[in-house]
Amino acid sequence: MSARLYVKRIFFNIFNVSVHAYLEVDTTEQCPERILGNERRQTCPKKCQQDKDCGNKRQCLCDGQCGLSCVAPGRMCPWPLPPGKNFDVALLSPSPSFSALLEVRCKPGFAMHNGLDSTIRRCQGDRQWSGDEPVCTGRKYLNFERGHLVAVQRTEYEVGDTIYYLCKKNVLLDGPNQVTCLPNGTWSAEPVWNVLVSTSFSSPFLPLSFRSARCPVPAQRSRVIVGGVKRWPYDLTDGVVAHGENVTFFCKHPEKLCSFTATEVCVDGALKQPSCYLDPTWLQFKLFPHRLVSEIDPCDPSGST
Repeated sequence: MSARLYVKRIFFNIFNVSVHAYLEVDTTEQCPERILGNERRQTCPKKCQQDKDCGNKRQCLCDGQCGLSCVAPGRMCPWPLPPGKNFDVALLSPSPSFSALLEVRCKPGFAMHNGLDSTIRRCQGDRQWSGDEPVCTGRKYLNFERGHLVAVQRTEYEVGDTIYYLCKKNVLLDGPNQVTCLPNGTWSAEPVWNVLVSTSFSSPFLPLSFRSARCPVPAQRSRVIVGGVKRWPYDLTDGVVAHGENVTFFCKHPEKLCSFTATEVCVDGALKQPSCYLDPTWLQFKLFPHRLVSEIDPCDPSGST
């Protein structure tokens, strides 16, 4: 046996042992309880608490809204997916196996029904990708009812054109008072319209998403705190939070094996990632979930070691 083949076999043996160790980690604390009605269109496997509750080479693993379930981790979700209309799909994991993630991103000038241009889907235990089938449509425009457009009103604008607008009585503008036409056919900054008496309004030249938009959470392999609950980002509905919602991230101490938190707020479709946050790698997520930054002990507030 050559030295190279011998080293390769040792590597795969270590890898298999590491994977087995990962699968044996008690995920009860990390996984949400199965609540009937939360599964949406997902078919939930048999409920479990540990591997011995399962048979036929299945293991007790966290399956999103289904909670701890008996799943076959080696099973694959459909991949590659058929070409989509007005969107692109990218696999974020090495293979489309259980718990793998993929990103669906709308092409420029298109958006999903919730106003966002991307979403994350997860490979479930039923061998289906989570969430609804993506549909990206052209941005919609409504009649201008409760504002003044400070520009020559046209049906089309050139790239680089900037228009200004003012609010009528009882309408408050939260954000910049101008937008610029971008090369991809969309407008730049997206302000929030707050109507003090009546309903919100839009311009025939400004997209519908100018009203308060939800934010995708810029984390994939670490839990965050939303509404006081520690959750995986892919278990949030559509993977987004509402405008004005606080999201708390876990950051690793640069010198100690502990974590501290940093909070950001969703502002009309934009949720920044804290500068201290670093998303774990795929190998860290799969092999050492108990060492993820969101799962290690918090740092001592007193600063003692």
